[in-house]
Amino acid sequence: MLVRLLQKTRRKVLLTLLTSLMFGCSQAGRIVGPKETELPLPQSFKLHFNHRASSRYRDPLNGGWRNGDNLEKRLIQQIDSAREEVLLAIQELTLPKIAESLIRAQGRGVKVQVVLENNYSSPWSEQHPSDLTVHNRRRLQQLQLLADSNRDGRLTAEERLAGDAIALLKRSGIPMIDDTEDGSRGSGLMHHKFLVVDRALVITGSANFTSSGMHGDAGVSRSRGNVNHQLSIQSAELAELFREEFERMWGDGPGGQRNSRFGRGKNNRGVQSVEANGVQIKVLFSPHSDQLSGHGLDLIGEQLTAAQRNIDMALFVFSDQSLTNILAERLKAGVGIRLLADPGFAGRSFSEVLDLLGLELPDRFCKLEAGNNPLKTPLQSVGTPKLANGDKLHHKFAVIDNKTVITGSFNWSPAAAHTNDETLLVIESPQLAAHFTQEMDRMWRGAELGITARMQRKLDRQTRKCGSGIERD
Repeated sequence: MLVRLLQKTRRKVLLTLLTSLMFGCSQAGRIVGPKETELPLPQSFKLHFNHRASSRYRDPLNGGWRNGDNLEKRLIQQIDSAREEVLLAIQELTLPKIAESLIRAQGRGVKVQVVLENNYSSPWSEQHPSDLTVHNRRRLQQLQLLADSNRDGRLTAEERLAGDAIALLKRSGIPMIDDTEDGSRGSGLMHHKFLVVDRALVITGSANFTSSGMHGDAGVSRSRGNVNHQLSIQSAELAELFREEFERMWGDGPGGQRNSRFGRGKNNRGVQSVEANGVQIKVLFSPHSDQLSGHGLDLIGEQLTAAQRNIDMALFVFSDQSLTNILAERLKAGVGIRLLADPGFAGRSFSEVLDLLGLELPDRFCKLEAGNNPLKTPLQSVGTPKLANGDKLHHKFAVIDNKTVITGSFNWSPAAAHTNDETLLVIESPQLAAHFTQEMDRMWRGAELGITARMQRKLDRQTRKCGSGIERD
């Protein structure tokens, strides 16, 4: 009896192993990392994170399962739901399936208009490597890899067109402009990342509509894409504010009277407030003069100054001294502060991450930033998350006292406030704040805190070259 039972058990084990080997690639993947608590969201809000630990999707780069929300799929669903109008302002769009969804919308009779940053408004399939900067040559190589659908190392004319989002839009006659439409060489950056659908839905956040911004880099097996989020809010009042920003940039569209407005030419308004199902939202579109109060850094500074208990920040770029000074004051008042910054940015000479760590770093000319004021006592709760090589922490969010969320396309820098076209939102919602705190906690697990080995090597190199450095005039 015992022998028969053992034989039966052995057969079951072998059958399970064979089934796993035969069909393992089609089975749902296991979520890696601690399971996140399911949290409610305010009515009419949706929020997605492409590195979230509690969900998974098939990676379009390799077909395998990975942790995170599929930001591209969510966008396409929202575009496919449009019945009247889709207005898109995005720094960079290279995902062909998003272009195809816009083309489908136009085919249904939906009005589709697109505003792009001028550095990314030309079809990549028409570019030649010799005409490009080193950065743009690497970008072109990535896009060619992504377009090689049969992975044979050769691009056919069909593959080039099918893989080129901007070429697809142009061929379909979708009206597009970039930030040179006003007759200038372009604003600092047309850095917006938003859609307005049917005058009722706003989708915004930190992600560009690229493979690197959502899924990962082609040919890099460990890449999971820049760490980003995407926020959708159903509100006609909010949508109207975003439509007004879009219309200022659009003017009369391609050609015509050159009445598109970008950068400081937009004559942007100050902070505007709306309510979406009981949630208070402040909206500010940059840029504004640094000679006037009420610009984006001022708005962020007001929120930081109001903090009584805690401040969490997840930032791609943090380079404004005035905000560091405010954080230093909140520290003295007993406010708990956590900051996670992009590893590639954190150790740059103009990074305020260094100031919070009590450090000064001369630039390549051995000059120190004028007015630099590093903390006398380094803040221990400053760090960088562990990411795959080439991936970036691309968030631009903060959570204050577990109830206020700062988000949008707006990096915490003078350029974002004074030269770029940007979106900055301040949202009062403990429910929404809990989701961003959960994302902060996810990144915090395993983050490197304090002076990393990468920073120390850079400090040592610059010290050998420059000594202590000389402050700029």
